[in-house]
Amino acid sequence: MTKHDYKQHAYYMIYLIRCVLHDQIPKKEKLDKIDLSKLYEVAENHSLTAITAYALESARVVDERFTQAKAKAIRKVLLHDIERTKVFAEFENARIWYVPLKGIILREYYPKISMRQMTDNDILIDMTRQNDIRDIMVLCGFSVQSFEKSKHDVYFKEPVCNFQMHISLFEADNKDPLYNYFKDIDKRLLKDSDSKYGRHFTDEDFYLYIKAHEYKHFSSSGTGLRNLVDTYIYIKQFGKTLDWKYLSVEFERLGIMDYEKETRDLSLDLFNGRHLSDTEKNLLDYFIFSGTYGNIENMVNNRVADNNGSKLRYILSRVFISPEIAQKRYPFFYKHKIFMPLLPFYRIGKGLIKNRTKVLNEIKTVIKMKR
Repeated sequence: MTKHDYKQHAYYMIYLIRCVLHDQIPKKEKLDKIDLSKLYEVAENHSLTAITAYALESARVVDERFTQAKAKAIRKVLLHDIERTKVFAEFENARIWYVPLKGIILREYYPKISMRQMTDNDILIDMTRQNDIRDIMVLCGFSVQSFEKSKHDVYFKEPVCNFQMHISLFEADNKDPLYNYFKDIDKRLLKDSDSKYGRHFTDEDFYLYIKAHEYKHFSSSGTGLRNLVDTYIYIKQFGKTLDWKYLSVEFERLGIMDYEKETRDLSLDLFNGRHLSDTEKNLLDYFIFSGTYGNIENMVNNRVADNNGSKLRYILSRVFISPEIAQKRYPFFYKHKIFMPLLPFYRIGKGLIKNRTKVLNEIKTVIKMKR
């Protein structure tokens, strides 16, 4: 698919999603222009196949790929809900506080919860009970995919249940304003009314978190259109009741006030069918060509920019990691410091074995850069 076709079908997808959000049936003259194979590829790249399927279904357009995507989304919601209920019951019994994050909350505000596709169940936990939670997850039939290697532990249960248990909302980095702002968020959590140990954000703090999390991806390797849908859905649900004076102050503290305003305006204009300014169109292009989880080109460009435009500094930052990261991700090398000089070679070798395509694409992108 050419870049032009990809962008055009991203706009078609946005139109279809707009119809769903406003309970409208897509117009035939618009549908006749769509190549369903290209539409499916774009929707897949942005984790928006299910909501797009609902739009097509409303217009009686049948495509097996979209039908299957919708069915899988519904199945995943059901399985995740069943497993999450079991896990939370065990947390209650063990007196462990917990907070559902991101899509678990956002999906409730969509016209149908299965419209908001989810890969993971993200849950903030009491970090002092990390070992107890691992035991509970194993007891519930989950396998441990990753433990004490980052801000979240990863658990998986066949066929599709992926749980990420967060001890922190952002990776520990005292230079990162997002980490510093949210590192003590547990002190601002509210107690759920229907459980003893369930917790939740205020509506304002949840919005601060989802926009900060979004910005982290946006400023790194990019992020996709689903975030714009999430923003529109949340503002539509709470925009009139949110304390915008408080939010303005807090977004300023986070350093993302302009980002929040620009993406909020874009989402509202986009899904209310209003004319976009040239600035909004350029911003939308970045979302369109990033996909759900960003891309290598964005990551390299953004990180080189963070290193004052120096490719050499970027390369050195990728090869030589900080002691804090080494302690977390490579405890053997950190403990046996005599081997630390070998760590860069170990990381490169491991990357080429486990993520060969990604590593080679990053190298090619760096080589192609003009600066």
